[in-house]
Amino acid sequence: MKVDDKRKLGSADLEVPVVGFGGAPLGNMYEAFSDEQARATVEAAYDAGMRLFDTAPLYGHGLSEHRVGEALRWKDRDSCVLSTKVGRLLRPRDPATLDGGIFAQTLPFEGVYDYSYDGVMRSFEASLQRLGTHRIDILLIHDVDIWTHGSEEARAARFDEVMEGGYRAMVELRASGTIRAIGAGVNEVAACEAFARAGDFDCFLLAGRYTLLEQDALDGFLPLCAEKDISLMIGGPYNTGILATGAVAGAYYNYAPAPPEIMERVAKMEKVCAAHGVRLPSAALRFPLHHPQVAAIIPGARTAREIAMNKETFEAEIPAALWADLKQEGLVRSDAPTG
Repeated sequence: MKVDDKRKLGSADLEVPVVGFGGAPLGNMYEAFSDEQARATVEAAYDAGMRLFDTAPLYGHGLSEHRVGEALRWKDRDSCVLSTKVGRLLRPRDPATLDGGIFAQTLPFEGVYDYSYDGVMRSFEASLQRLGTHRIDILLIHDVDIWTHGSEEARAARFDEVMEGGYRAMVELRASGTIRAIGAGVNEVAACEAFARAGDFDCFLLAGRYTLLEQDALDGFLPLCAEKDISLMIGGPYNTGILATGAVAGAYYNYAPAPPEIMERVAKMEKVCAAHGVRLPSAALRFPLHHPQVAAIIPGARTAREIAMNKETFEAEIPAALWADLKQEGLVRSDAPTG
């Protein structure tokens, strides 16, 4: 399998490369870096064939969209697929009073939740400006989940807000041809399943929830996607780092230091991989794509070197016996597709 192999995205008239580019690091996630480095990273992804670029207004409070748009500005628009998100409007704010959260240095804007019809239209138009393009291929509802909003009640209120307002805007934009596919980008399987049952979606970007470490999506959600012809794009295939670094001191899992039980499980995975001459990151990148409903994985990167490493890691040979042994050891679910 090569990074530029393509798969159809759900019911949309759109194909995407199986490996895309996750734009969260371009928002100075955890650590700030230069515009020149960002441009070189995006250009490296483009040249490598990873021409699905996913970003969002949240990432660096507009910075990631600006950087993606600047790097791709004079590329053939039909040569790549652009994905961004709605649900937050960016409003000017004094940077001295601004909390960027996990983004070390942001533009002087704050994100304000707005999933209404008008809010989604305004967000979409602002993203067009930041990206410097006349259309966006994939538009995703961002972060309607408990992880973001803190409680089931708050999530449900935002869900109702978007389905009664913003969803209508997205359907209209898709019908007009201004966007080609609609979906949601969230961190929780249950949130995706709620959207799948409530509307007509083409795809979901599910971050970290169908990986070597997590396969609960097999229980109901992935069969539902097959029934409704919905594709998944998998963000965070390394579960925020541990499946890339292995069980080393300070390894991160789901945006926090990995707990002992995860460290132990990953160490066992590393041992099985080593017995087959395979690096754990290679297995982590390839595993999700064995499922027929998974159209792409979208790892992030902050340097051109990381792009080259992702390509080499993904395209490494993996024997079928590795998957069999991971299942035999109880490290991967027996019903997970691996062939």
